Amino acid sequence: MLASTGVPTKEDLEKVFPSHARLNQGAVAVIECFQNIPCNPCYTACPRKAIKEFEDINDLPSIDDDLCNGCGLCISKCPGLAIMVVDMTYSEHEALIKIPYEFIPLPVENDMVKGVDREGNYVCDVKVVKVLNTKALDKTPIISIAVPKEHVKTIRNIRMGD
Repeated sequence: MLASTGVPTKEDLEKVFPSHARLNQGAVAVIECFQNIPCNPCYTACPRKAIKEFEDINDLPSIDDDLCNGCGLCISKCPGLAIMVVDMTYSEHEALIKIPYEFIPLPVENDMVKGVDREGNYVCDVKVVKVLNTKALDKTPIISIAVPKEHVKTIRNIRMGD
């Protein structure tokens, strides 16, 4: 499915998502990079060296979940918008997901928006918790959204309006 649609399968996602135990320890990056292309900004952005050094510039990124603290510096550095941070400890019923967001207008904190899956299909309403707009530093804005825990592996973006 990935090769023809650009959308990863559940099996693809299971390969890159941290274990349930790690997700429940706190914020951690999830790298949904599935193509061998010459790219490594995520590695160079990681101050903790949680994203392992590439043997070849075309390698897929590999992350040491135990070293990652979910700081999110890698999110805005990824030109493919393939990285998000998941924090399952945000609240009893919600996870906090930090995603790159390159649409205009940017949402506003406390907005209720539509959480969508990787194909753009509506999943559920989510709340915008924080908007980090670093455009002045030539970086992609990062939107933090509160997502029901049961949808943490499904929601990958937001849509405003409708």
